[in-house]
Amino acid sequence: MKSNITREEALALLKKYNREPFHIQHALTVEGVMNWYANELGYGEDADFWAMAGLLHDIDFEQYPEEHCQKAPQLLQEGGASQELIHAVCSHGYGLTVDVKPEHEMEKVLYAADELTGLIWAAALMRPSKSVQDMEVKSVKKKYKSPNFAAGCSREVIQKGADMLEWTLEELIQKTIYAMRSCEAQVQEAMEKESR
Repeated sequence: MKSNITREEALALLKKYNREPFHIQHALTVEGVMNWYANELGYGEDADFWAMAGLLHDIDFEQYPEEHCQKAPQLLQEGGASQELIHAVCSHGYGLTVDVKPEHEMEKVLYAADELTGLIWAAALMRPSKSVQDMEVKSVKKKYKSPNFAAGCSREVIQKGADMLEWTLEELIQKTIYAMRSCEAQVQEAMEKESR
């Protein structure tokens, strides 16, 4: 799996179209989550590609929310990204804004985990620790069942992603919590640098 761009170039490309700290933090979180999943699921040699797809998945969201995943190919092509990476990025909008279907396991993970990271992060912020390190599946499930909590995180997409992967919702939540734990400190550090 080839992305054709370095992480440095990818980060610069992300920041060209995204200024909001929230969007940068989400991109860095999904990058770390995808890296963890690649290693966990036996795709270690492609971990950089998985992470790159995570980092760039919302490249067009801040400036073109109405054209999410439709504008991404143009922005990514201009940045030198491979067709493979463009497909991966666009596939997480499947059935919502585009009909690019997640084919590879990596694309299914991105589809499932993207929305879920948002929900888990929102739940973590409600905790005294403000961290995912002590987050448990049952706490996430409780928030998941409350439609008004993190209402922007589509439960339908999360469930569809779990189904695509042939995992239970609990499995998907547990794995994604572990994945977020693995990168939480790095993301915080990067965001502190950003704000300086």
